Amino acid sequence: MKFDREISHPIHPQHRLKLEHTEIPFNCDGCKEAGIGFQYKCQKCNFHLHKACGVAARTIYHPFYKKCEFQFCYDPPGAARRICDACRNEVLGFVYHCRRCDFDLHPCCANLPQVLDDGERNLYLCLKLSSSCHHCGGKGPGWSYRSHCKTYNLHVSCVKELLVESWQAIYLNVDKNKVREMQTRIPSLKGTLKNNHGERGGKVMKCCQIAGGAVSAIVSAILGDPTPIITAVVGRLISK
Repeated sequence: MKFDREISHPIHPQHRLKLEHTEIPFNCDGCKEAGIGFQYKCQKCNFHLHKACGVAARTIYHPFYKKCEFQFCYDPPGAARRICDACRNEVLGFVYHCRRCDFDLHPCCANLPQVLDDGERNLYLCLKLSSSCHHCGGKGPGWSYRSHCKTYNLHVSCVKELLVESWQAIYLNVDKNKVREMQTRIPSLKGTLKNNHGERGGKVMKCCQIAGGAVSAIVSAILGDPTPIITAVVGRLISK
């Protein structure tokens, strides 16, 4: 899909926005969520939009919700607090909303790839967990990415929570011990494969050797730019 290098946008009509690429995290002024990679940026103001937010389609459909028609909204509809059904974060800005079923999706969540390649194997986006989340240990609601053997699951919400915490600490110059504490909570499978699979080994063990590369791929997809370059950048950020 091709994207315009320069756009005008209704919520920032005073200046045109240019498509840029950044390795520095930003906060999207549309959906109010974190971003990295391609963005539409105002050259005169501190204004940023995810690529997905800058050129959002008016109406979308999603394979997880076959009866839904999602309409793009600049603000959360209604007076009640709304939650994204993918990442379980509160909706504070741009959102895709289905009036019929009352589902909500952040634009970047709505565009999460169904299959992610971390460079060695595939991870599959799932509506529900097939087993406990590798980070939180629960089976609560929200989307997850799953390994081919179905034994490694990671909530989209868990990845987003840990990443945002870590980045806030890094970029707000919080105590370095606190930064290290949060970074050690970024989930991987190192040291846990034997516990998960016992002595079975073989194909199941091979397809579950996910660790850092997979987590980086998931993170970069959540932030709106699931490309190999950004995957590498995210990998460096969460390993500092």
